[in-house]
Amino acid sequence: MSDGKFFSTTKKGEIHELKEELRTLDRGKRKGAVKKVIAAMTVGKDVSMLFPDVVNCMQTDDLELKKLVYLYLINYAKTQPDLAIMGVNTFVKDTQDPNPLIRSLAVRTMGCIRVDKITEYLCDPLQRCLKDEDPYVRKTAAVCVAKLYDINAELVVDRGFLDTLLELLGDSNPMVVANALAALQEIKEQGVPNVMVLSPALLLKLLRALNECTEWGQVFILDALSSYVAESPKDAEGIIERVLPRLQHANSAVVLSAVKVIFSQLEAAGRDPGDRALLRKITPSLVTLLAAEPEVQYVALRNISLIVEKYPGLLSHEVKVFFCKYNDPSYVKLEKLEVMIKLASAANIDQVLMEFREYASEVDVDFVRKAVRAIGRCAVAVEEAAEQCIGVLVDLIRGRVSYVVQEAVIVIKDIFRRYPNKYEGIISLLCDNLETLDEPEAKAAMIWIIGEYADRIDNADDLLEQFVDNFPEEPAVVQLQLVSATVKLFLKKPQADGKPQAMIQLVLTYATQATDNPDLRDRAFIYWRLLSTDPEAARAMVLAPKPTISDSGAAVEPSLLEELLGNLGMLASVYHRPPASFTSHTRPAVLQVDDTKPPPPASVMDGSEDGGATAAAAS
Repeated sequence: MSDGKFFSTTKKGEIHELKEELRTLDRGKRKGAVKKVIAAMTVGKDVSMLFPDVVNCMQTDDLELKKLVYLYLINYAKTQPDLAIMGVNTFVKDTQDPNPLIRSLAVRTMGCIRVDKITEYLCDPLQRCLKDEDPYVRKTAAVCVAKLYDINAELVVDRGFLDTLLELLGDSNPMVVANALAALQEIKEQGVPNVMVLSPALLLKLLRALNECTEWGQVFILDALSSYVAESPKDAEGIIERVLPRLQHANSAVVLSAVKVIFSQLEAAGRDPGDRALLRKITPSLVTLLAAEPEVQYVALRNISLIVEKYPGLLSHEVKVFFCKYNDPSYVKLEKLEVMIKLASAANIDQVLMEFREYASEVDVDFVRKAVRAIGRCAVAVEEAAEQCIGVLVDLIRGRVSYVVQEAVIVIKDIFRRYPNKYEGIISLLCDNLETLDEPEAKAAMIWIIGEYADRIDNADDLLEQFVDNFPEEPAVVQLQLVSATVKLFLKKPQADGKPQAMIQLVLTYATQATDNPDLRDRAFIYWRLLSTDPEAARAMVLAPKPTISDSGAAVEPSLLEELLGNLGMLASVYHRPPASFTSHTRPAVLQVDDTKPPPPASVMDGSEDGGATAAAAS
């Protein structure tokens, strides 16, 4: 029978009925009542007043019921720390239960309850479970050590749990090894760098366990291997060879972790990322990630973007794999665009531009804008393809689609800066589409082009005048460009029927007297004083040759790129930000039990009459 019925009741007096059902001797009714409590807790109802009655249900042989009670305890222990101590005796008993599932469940739950008194009683059972005969219990206890360290680090060190974890790295069960390693890595990240040092002997143990672990155990081991510093090229080569089979794994996290290990050992092994034998093994695994569901594709693409930025030749012949499909979500399409821009070269620019041109005719306006910008970025990045890119942009402008024209104007400004005095023949086409520009960035780009090439545009003063008429209403980015453009026009055409002089007088007057923008006002004052005191100095400064630009739209700083490559498969590689910028090592508070309160009754402690002594001691 489905458990969905437990979420459908909204009766009044429900808490009283639940209390009665929790106290009944009928096991079926009691389990049903606990399920109702968990359902109410899940949808946000406060059922903390049932705490003593739910704890009474802990003493049972029914594993399902015990799991439900433990789930309730974990949730409400943070709001009822004084009552949570009532379950200690049962917890301790359950850690010695013949059933390994119950033993592991008890020690896991005690580790999740951040109450100081429970922590004290956890140590002895945890010590036993770390040396339990069942590997399932040992692997659960290993993770519990990391949780206990987060609550009370001194206690973990004093009781020798760290040494026990190090011993578990040599366990015969690979999952125990993986969990012990994960626990040590977590403790290491909390500021204990020397808790585990990867030695050659330990390295061999981890490589042996790698082949037999579950997929997530493999991820833990591979992440640890990525930080190993090989003592010789032979050692690094050996690690690469042992890890290469993981590239064929079905789990994308394992594949990315394996790629991370290989890249971390390349330099030590003296291998070149362009090595064809290596490429044949790494490239297919990265390409295969793009056949997964969209969410996995996105994560893979964010990681691939970092990889191709560092090793552009790695996927240079696989650009077709990144072509967008009609049913790709927009976030996947945008990431594919970024990767294609980075992979664009003289050898593949024809097919890339053909693809971008197709994208520019789609119905998704945001994607079309990105595609047009991608064409411009390819022109800036690949000099041999600049003329082809200009041809595509000109065709798009002639289509007279407003948002396409505006994006084209923006990227053409960058192309002019990248290749000065080379493609100015298209300026007349841009001027013919002046009336379609209504977005600030496009207006600013067009004004920059008019000012920069004022001496080559016969009616430059008339074109700028259209913008000057609306100067007070324009956004700041447009106003700043107008100030600079009118100054350029005046310096390049000082005698042109007096219109440039009148225009600059109007613009500088408004910019210095009728604006609250300090950037605009300061720029106008500087230009005004330069023109009035030393026009030649103004000419030398304003009309000085400008440095050429490069495509740095999505470039990552080299130092940050190295850090992100060391975190492939992690959140940092998705955010493209260092882990320290979005993580915190602040520990949650450990709840204290009020020692002045009287101990709870023994019958409430564990549902039995023989728990009185332990109850008194626990409280």
